[in-house]
This record gives sequence, structure tokens and C-alpha cells, in this order.
Amino acid sequence: MSKIFVDQVDPKTGTSLTLGTSGDTVNIPSGVTLANAGTMTGVPASAISSGTIATARLGSGTASSSTFLRGDQTYAAAGETNSPSFLTTLSGAQSIANTTDVTVGFNSTTGGFDTDSGFNTGTHTYTIPSGKGGKYYMYTGFYLASNVADKFWAVKFVTTSGQRGEIYGNSNSASGVTPRAYMIQNFSAGDTVFVRIYHNFGGAKNTGNGIQGTYFGGFKLI
Repeated sequence: MSKIFVDQVDPKTGTSLTLGTSGDTVNIPSGVTLANAGTMTGVPASAISSGTIATARLGSGTASSSTFLRGDQTYAAAGETNSPSFLTTLSGAQSIANTTDVTVGFNSTTGGFDTDSGFNTGTHTYTIPSGKGGKYYMYTGFYLASNVADKFWAVKFVTTSGQRGEIYGNSNSASGVTPRAYMIQNFSAGDTVFVRIYHNFGGAKNTGNGIQGTYFGGFKLI
């Protein structure tokens, strides 16, 4: 074996330099550093036969046990954040008139939340925040005193694009009913949602109050 001591090797033609011939092996001994400030091409992934590639070389962001590498080469938290999200309630009982379509006056986030400040406690309406359009799950439920049986009630969501998630039922209890409604709908930023209720119990009836039994909420799915 012979050695050639030089500081730089350039191709004669100034275009490319070939090391070895097909079938040859070019060895880089242990302890030698191969410093590359240019571009390396034509190296297949199968050529990496040992060692671990640093996570920082795979993508941007922070790699951890709770993140994954996305197709755009960024690290992101696993699962959906389901944000924006909100949950509101009534600060006190509300009287619901007989045979009247009444907006339920949800006016408090006490015991609940509103991650993107989309809920207006004055108008009892949630507005999809700027840049947060998508598919949302909305839900509502509350206690309504009935004191009658065989009467009718209806709960519905009212949205910018029309009514969705309307639920009907009958009162079969002399103590009260617990109407609930659910909806999945595609919303655009600026769309609004609020809740209405109707009944024919024969006179004005009070709702319950407090987050445990009277609520209106929602969150973004995707």
C-alpha cells in the first residue's frame, strides 16, 4: 500500500473527480471526519447501515416523545388540539315563555371556558374566530321545569347559514325535562351560533342554571 500526501485534489477537466472504479471500496477509517460544505447527491438511504440520524436533521421544530414528524418536515404535537373551544352557562334561571321561540340567554363562562374569546355574553352568541374556520361539534343541554305531561318541546341551533341540530321531544314527567341537542357543521370564520327553545307547557317555565346542568359549548374538530 502506498500513500499520496496532498492538500487538494482537483479533476483535470474541472468538472468531476472519480474515486475508484466500480467494485472498489473507498474506506474512511475510524476517527476520520468527512467534512462536507457542499452538496452530496446519489447517496441512497440504504447506504446508512448504522448509527442514528439526529432528529434536528429530519425536520424543524422540537422532537420529543409527544410530537411526530409531519409530511412537511415539521414536528407537531400528536392528536388534535380541538381549538377553538368554549363552554358557557346561565348565571341564573331564565323564564321561557309558553309557545314562543326563545333565545336561551347563555351569559357566563364561570365553570367553563372560551379559548379564543369567541363567545359574546351580551348576545348569547358564539362567533367562529378569524382564521379558525372548519368542522365544529356544538352541543347544548339544560333543565326545564315542566310540571306537566304529554307536552312538546324543541331545541335548535341557529347559525349564520340556517338552523341545524334541531331536536324535538315530549314532556312525560311532572317534575321537569332535560332537553339536549348536538350538531356537527362546517363553519367559516365569522359565522355565528346561538340556541333557541320552544315549549307548550301551558305557561312560562324556568330553566336551571349552573354549568353542571345548563350549558352551551363547542369545539373545532378539524
